[in-house]
Amino acid sequence: MGPVMEKSITCQITDPEELERFYLELIDRFERHRIEIVNGRIVVRAMATIAHADVVYHLTSQLMPFSAEKGWRIYSEAKIFLQAQADRYEPDLIVVPADRRLWDPSHVYANTTLLVVEVVSPGSVHDDRVIKPRNCALAGVPLYLVIDTFASRFRLLSLPGPEGYAHEITESLGKPLELPAPWSLTIDTGRLVEA
Repeated sequence: MGPVMEKSITCQITDPEELERFYLELIDRFERHRIEIVNGRIVVRAMATIAHADVVYHLTSQLMPFSAEKGWRIYSEAKIFLQAQADRYEPDLIVVPADRRLWDPSHVYANTTLLVVEVVSPGSVHDDRVIKPRNCALAGVPLYLVIDTFASRFRLLSLPGPEGYAHEITESLGKPLELPAPWSLTIDTGRLVEA
């Protein structure tokens, strides 16, 4: 996977309203970039590489038949609202029920998702592995999947609570990934990194 161009803007803004205003201003200014608030930092990321997009595509192709049968929706360009937390995440992929609950036209309530997926890029390693899982657990995201092609592994976190996720499965890419209920679906992780 090639490097992802990324710029990170570290803000010294402690006022939540001012941080939110600056975040919205950057969204308007950098329409073709992914803008997130991660642990109080505003992060501006360039669009993903094709290799990164391929991982998302291969995962989507495996999730789609089951999701369509259930009436669920798969989004690759939606944000999750973490409620009391100031952070704003735009995961690589989210799956939501048809009756998903929206905070605004761009944000789905995190605790109404069925699955949140991040594909690690060079500049997002710490955020995707540490910061986002912790905050997604606090927000009630039921399943958080990290696909790390650099480490050749995946990590599935479940059973969210105030101390983080109570259950974790970490395996090498190529091993089957069993998504628990309501999924009851096995993902072929070897297919995620096919050329």
